[in-house]
Amino acid sequence: MRIAQALIDEMVAHALADLPNECCGMVGGGDGEASVVIPVANAAASPLRFEMDPQGQYDALMAIERDGKELLAIYHSHTKSAAYPSQTDVNQAVNWPDAIWVIVSLEDQDAPDVKGYWLKDLEIADAELVVE
Repeated sequence: MRIAQALIDEMVAHALADLPNECCGMVGGGDGEASVVIPVANAAASPLRFEMDPQGQYDALMAIERDGKELLAIYHSHTKSAAYPSQTDVNQAVNWPDAIWVIVSLEDQDAPDVKGYWLKDLEIADAELVVE
């Protein structure tokens, strides 16, 4: 997925703003290029997991579709661990098998790490994020 540095910066800012809890949201775009980041409230309000607020999730998907775009990625933060999917992430991904899962790690808040993964059929594979 191609993504502008400004959109990465939006995800990192969201992750930092939602501390001590994980943040979450959606990335929309087309033809493999991200064009919008839409934050969604973490209904779990937890530093260990996220659960997208159902109304926020619906509203985000509708906003992406209204713009003629598609859901490219789901993002969330890890507040104290690396940008690598947890078993919980892998389990949640069964509901979104065609989306890239972007993880913003705040393990080192001074140097956030952002990585993408394909989580399909309970397997983890790297997804290339081309930051422009």
